[in-house]
Amino acid sequence: MKSIFKSNSSCCKLVMALGLILFVSCKQSSNEGHMHGLGQDEHHHTHYQKHDTVLSHKLIYPSKVPDRIIANLPEDAATMLAVNWRTNQQIDTAYLEVALATDGPEFRLGNIMRTKAITERFENKHEKNPEPLVKASFHSATATGLVPDTTYVYRVGTDAGEIKGDILWSEWFQYRTASDKSGKEFSFIYFGDAQNDVKSMWSRVIRNSYKQFPSVDFMLHAGDLINSQDSNLEWGEWFHAGSFIHATIPSIMTPGNHEYRDADLTPLWRPQFNLPKNGPEGIDGVVETTYAVDYQDLKVISIDCIHFKKNEEERAAQVKWLDSVLSHNTKKWTAITLHFPLYTPAKKRENYEVLIEHLKPLIDKYKVDLVLQGHDHTYARGQINNEESGVTSVSDAGTIYAVSVSGPKMYESVDKSWIERRGEFTQLFQIITIAGNVLSYEAYTPIGTLYDAFDLMKINGKKKLVNRIPETPVRLRKDYVENE
Repeated sequence: MKSIFKSNSSCCKLVMALGLILFVSCKQSSNEGHMHGLGQDEHHHTHYQKHDTVLSHKLIYPSKVPDRIIANLPEDAATMLAVNWRTNQQIDTAYLEVALATDGPEFRLGNIMRTKAITERFENKHEKNPEPLVKASFHSATATGLVPDTTYVYRVGTDAGEIKGDILWSEWFQYRTASDKSGKEFSFIYFGDAQNDVKSMWSRVIRNSYKQFPSVDFMLHAGDLINSQDSNLEWGEWFHAGSFIHATIPSIMTPGNHEYRDADLTPLWRPQFNLPKNGPEGIDGVVETTYAVDYQDLKVISIDCIHFKKNEEERAAQVKWLDSVLSHNTKKWTAITLHFPLYTPAKKRENYEVLIEHLKPLIDKYKVDLVLQGHDHTYARGQINNEESGVTSVSDAGTIYAVSVSGPKMYESVDKSWIERRGEFTQLFQIITIAGNVLSYEAYTPIGTLYDAFDLMKINGKKKLVNRIPETPVRLRKDYVENE
């Protein structure tokens, strides 16, 4: 018995013969809804022909639905939440909604705080690659009056008019405010340069740092987040690599030289980040690049070292501002982050004398605890002018200087007297934990190998450094790459 049934679609036939059922696909005509890519047959067609020449269009182009969502540390991390996100320019009104987190969905039935975002229409085109013109709306909102040490949920987006549901809103993200009590333990992750191959190679670093330390309180980026300052593709890769982590764990960042072109900061910095605006008054060039943040027992200070190096007026303003911030500092611990290292560990690079001349006296005067840096694509950690370098315990320790790298671009280093642990050809992240009078620092590779560690303790007005350096060989590039 044999029968043949034709479906209503001209591109498919259902054939039944000898007890077998076969589906036979036929070539569909171009007027039936399928759009074929130029020069491609029906087996390699695209449904999105207008994007076909932009291979990474999902990382570049915005839509009505929020993307590139990021929480940044506000000035008061105990009572504020600062968020930025992006949509296409069809969205000109957007909101941040915040509610107390609950065990179930009942937070949606309670008091949801809504804050209208500041919206900026923006467009840019990166010519180097080249990339297409990208038009977007960037949205920035800050919620205030939150309860310290409390878990909230938030989302960003806009109402969809006659369309029902949450289609133009992000998911609900969970977020915890800082404590306002002294002595409570917290931790943050410090990244050196991501910069190159961000989607391919840096993604595993940030993702595994979060996997290893999921309760981390914030993340700090020491500049050169990407390689080409106005590349929408590279920024898209950076946001893609961190994905939901950027939205749930707040970040702070200081700009590197790759966020600049000559003296011009990337036009994407201020639209896509929501950083404190408490830097030197009247100096527009360092707004949201030089600033200070308090987080429980820690004050973190970002210095825009590119402007510091190139602009004498802005350098003087930053020095005066830094002196004032440090002289009024009431926090137990202090960290400064800037991109250029004062003292370079890199081969074929020189120390930054302008930074040493103007910053080192203040660092020493106010006994800054940590200076967290990038730029040199290698690892080094130690005290400057430390004659006891490498010993297990140092009483009355000075400032600890660190240089690190999280991306795959690598340089060789030089073993200098101030360095207590160095490394090359190694992607790293650092977890720094503060609990009362003890600061613990650990540097890990992406697979979780401990590469460096120390504890810094404050006892009777003095600092004691206890090294916990693993008994493993120093990693050097020559051990992995043949001489070129």
